[in-house]
Amino acid sequence: MTTAAVPSLRQDAQVIGLVGIAHGISHFFHLILAPLFPWLKTAFSLSYAELGLLMTVFFVVSAIGQALAGFVVDRVGAHRVLFCGIGLLGLSALLLSQAQNYPMLLAGSMLAGMGNSVFHPADYTLLNKRVSTARLGHAFSMHGITGNLGWAAAPVFLTSIAGLSSWRVALFSASFVAFAVLLLMFVYRDVLRTDEHRSAAKHAEAGSGHVLDFMRLPAVWMCFAFFFITAMALGGIQSFSSSSLRALYGMSLASATAGYTAYMLASAAGMVWGGFLAAKTMRHERTIAFAFTAAGLFALVVAAGVVPPMMAVVLMGAIGFGAGIAGPSRDLLIRAAAPKNATGRVYGVVYSGLDIGLSMAPLLFGALMDADHPAWVFIGIGIFQSMAIVTAVGVGTNTARNAKTAAAA
Repeated sequence: MTTAAVPSLRQDAQVIGLVGIAHGISHFFHLILAPLFPWLKTAFSLSYAELGLLMTVFFVVSAIGQALAGFVVDRVGAHRVLFCGIGLLGLSALLLSQAQNYPMLLAGSMLAGMGNSVFHPADYTLLNKRVSTARLGHAFSMHGITGNLGWAAAPVFLTSIAGLSSWRVALFSASFVAFAVLLLMFVYRDVLRTDEHRSAAKHAEAGSGHVLDFMRLPAVWMCFAFFFITAMALGGIQSFSSSSLRALYGMSLASATAGYTAYMLASAAGMVWGGFLAAKTMRHERTIAFAFTAAGLFALVVAAGVVPPMMAVVLMGAIGFGAGIAGPSRDLLIRAAAPKNATGRVYGVVYSGLDIGLSMAPLLFGALMDADHPAWVFIGIGIFQSMAIVTAVGVGTNTARNAKTAAAA
C-alpha cells in the first residue's frame, strides 16, 4: 500500500466485491458467442472454422489490447479504464445482436476483445492499490472465483433466452447485463479511485528511467511464459475435455459435460483454499509447484483410461482443484516480481500470454482430436502444467534473489 492509512475491512470488501463483479462480466463475455454457435451456424450458414475464427479474433485482439491497456492504466487510472472496458462489452453485444452478416459478427467479436483487454491490468492494479496487503491473497482468490462464475453463467443465460426467444434477444439481453454492471461501478466510483496512487506513480516515474524499463526484467517474461503455458492447459480443458472423455470412456454427453462442470466448481473451491495458503507464505512458487504437480498427475491418469468413467469425472474435479489452489499464489508471485508504479504495465503484458494461449490451444488440441488421439488431450494438459512449474519456480527464485541483493545493498 502506498497510503499511510490502512484500509478498513469494509473498504477492502467493497473493492474486492466490485472488482470481482467486473471480472465476472469479463469472463461472461469470453463466452458471449460460443453457446450461440448452433443458432449462428444456421442463421448465417457458417462452417465450424468460421465460427472458431470468431473466438480466435476475440482473444487475439484482447491479447494485443491487454499489453497496451496496462500503460493506459498506469497513466490515467485503473477505474476509468475499467469503465471503458465494461462499456465496450455492452456495445459489442448490441452490435452482435443486430448483425446481418459474417463481417458484422467479426466486428462485434473484435469490439468485445477490445473491451475484455482492460480487465486484468485494471483489476489487479485496483486490488494492489486499494486492498490491504494482509487480505490480498483472499482478494485474488475471490477474483478468480468470480471469473469462473462468469464462465458458468454465460451458457445458461444465453442458451435459455435463445431457446425461449432468439439468439438476437439473448445478445441484446447480455448488453443490459454489462450496462447494469457499468452503472453499479459508476455509483461506487469513489471506492475505486486510485488518483492519489497515480499521482505518486507519475512523480516516481519522473526519475525512474524509461517507461519500458520493466520489460528488461527476466521475471516479467517468465511470468508471461507461465501464463501462456497455463492458458494452453486451460484451453485444452475448455475446448476438448468433454470430447476427449467421450472418446476415451464412451461417456454420454451429459456425463462428459459433468466432468467439465466438476472441473470448474472444484477450481473455484481450490481458489478459496489457495487464498488462505497464499496469505501464510512468501514462497508462492512452492504452492504452485505442489498444486500443478498433483493436477498434472491426475490428468495423466485420466489420459491412461484405466479408471471407471465416474472416477474420471471425479479426477476432472481434482485437476480443477489443483489449478484453483495455484491461482492466488500465481497473482501474488507476479505482484512480487512487478516494479513499483508499473503494476498495470506488468499485469497487462504478462496476462496477454493468457489470451495468446487461449487463442492457440483450440488449434493444437483440435488437431489432436482430428488425428484421433483423444488421450493426448489430457497428456498435453499434464505436460503444460508440468512446464508451468518450471517457470513459476524461476520467477520465485529470481524475485527472492533480487530481494536479498536489495537488502544487502
